[in-house]
Amino acid sequence: MSTPIFIRNASQLVTLQGSSDAPRVKGEMSELGIIENGSIWIEDGVIQAVGTDVELFEKYSGRLDEAEVVDASGKLVTPGLVDPHTHLVFAGSRENEFNMRLQGATYMEIMNSGGGIYATTRRTQSATHEELFQESYERLNQFLRHGVTTVEAKSGYGMEWETELKQLEVAKQLNDKHVIDVVSTFMGAHAVPKEYKQNPDEFVRLLIDEMIPKVAELGLAEFNDVFCEHGVFTPEQSKQILEAGLRYGLIPKIHADEIEPYEGAELAAEVGAISADHLLKASEKGMKAMADKGVVGVLLPGTAYFLMAESANGRKMVDLGVPVALSTDCNPGSSPTVSLPFIMNLGCLKMGMTPAEVITATTINAAHAINRGREIGSLEVGKKGDVTIFNLGNYMKLQYSYGVNHTDTVVKNGQVVVRGGQLVEELSLS
Repeated sequence: MSTPIFIRNASQLVTLQGSSDAPRVKGEMSELGIIENGSIWIEDGVIQAVGTDVELFEKYSGRLDEAEVVDASGKLVTPGLVDPHTHLVFAGSRENEFNMRLQGATYMEIMNSGGGIYATTRRTQSATHEELFQESYERLNQFLRHGVTTVEAKSGYGMEWETELKQLEVAKQLNDKHVIDVVSTFMGAHAVPKEYKQNPDEFVRLLIDEMIPKVAELGLAEFNDVFCEHGVFTPEQSKQILEAGLRYGLIPKIHADEIEPYEGAELAAEVGAISADHLLKASEKGMKAMADKGVVGVLLPGTAYFLMAESANGRKMVDLGVPVALSTDCNPGSSPTVSLPFIMNLGCLKMGMTPAEVITATTINAAHAINRGREIGSLEVGKKGDVTIFNLGNYMKLQYSYGVNHTDTVVKNGQVVVRGGQLVEELSLS
């Protein structure tokens, strides 16, 4: 039996109650379910009660001496933040490419010359399991300090089975050892290895006939992702890869329409993907198809910002009825950040979304993008006790004061793991 947590008297308690079965769309994304002077009682890792401080004090007054009381007076309380698209497990960095892009080189030019994904793949292939684990564990600590309690993690820096397996095994170990929940995605189809450039269909067959069945057999991933982009995988190849994953129980995701229009959004709707991500160049037809099928649009404004590109049209997607989520896309080449609050700022400043919409996009909608809407993403009875407390009086200030980490306290599974912006115990490895 763990010690109950009583979070009391928040200036604003953002509950987002009532959307566990489906993500929020259109005007629903602005309905935050705010309780002023709100409180939460968490016990055995699960939320037991949500309401005003007066209501919960009356209900639990006889048990205050057994609870850890967290005073949230003057603070903003939200569900623990959810990051639904990261490339968490990798080795090294690519700051040299940042300088190249500042001098005019494009992302695809760098990649096609042997940099980009290929550069990180070489470093990840040569890193040991332990090296990858330690580097990724510290990244999770940084995510936690920014209020994130659940992340999705993709493989994809292997391009051959041994390294893809290593990435997925590290992600599983991280989920077991770190307080943050890590949800795994197989992305063997991140790029075509150089040795298959003249015959990419052979690599597609390798993915379909060998890698995907092994991933499913070992139970190392829940999702199957593909980079559907000109010069990477065609829509036809992408469809084959995603449908192969479906046959083995892997839920489709897709990197879609990032660099040029390529019918990735349309493909996501056709195959019933849980999400289509990036979407900078998605067509209106594709957006409408996603809205009709309930495909979550996971938008990554930090990537567009870092690549000095125009962001996805988040405003239009919301208005069309696409359920929108936001993510860091944490990776070493196009979005080396762990700050989901900064991504929320960019959602407002670069994509025209409102402060309320970006909170929805990083909580309940992000949870649905990784098939976790019934477990996390809102503050309601029966869900995990995942809570983030910001040192701000209201949610508008979270977007108004940009580029600053306002995270004060993080509760994960009913335990305080960040207090005063600092890890409660030493989580980084020696």
